[in-house]
Amino acid sequence: MTGKADFSEDEWKVVGEGPTSAGMIVSSAERGGSFREAFAMAKAFAEARQEHGDSQLLDEVVSHKPVMDRTRSHSVEELKQHGLQNIRDAIVLLEQKATTEEIADYRRFVISLANRVAGAKTEGGEPESEAEKAAISEITVALGS
Repeated sequence: MTGKADFSEDEWKVVGEGPTSAGMIVSSAERGGSFREAFAMAKAFAEARQEHGDSQLLDEVVSHKPVMDRTRSHSVEELKQHGLQNIRDAIVLLEQKATTEEIADYRRFVISLANRVAGAKTEGGEPESEAEKAAISEITVALGS
């Protein structure tokens, strides 16, 4: 089983920020609703903590509150590009150290979190806006899934 101890501090920060990056990308895709979206992200982490599974990696990723360094982003586009790169970097690290199953669990959690953030508020009667759908599609590509 792969866990935090298998990564350097900097590597673990990248892996840990992957899910939060996805949530922030989706949240910033449309204006408004950021409180509901932040709550949805926090709730996804809390529920994952309660469901301790077979993945030590995922259990350790969700063992703390979601964090993301926003100081590097000065615009929504910059936040998105930095977040997508963070997700790609996390997958590269995981491919070097984690099992195929652990990587699949990580990918599922990231996509699930992104979908929950998108569904936190309705956009014109739809659970997801076109911008949020596009953001989730970009996240899926960055995850390599």
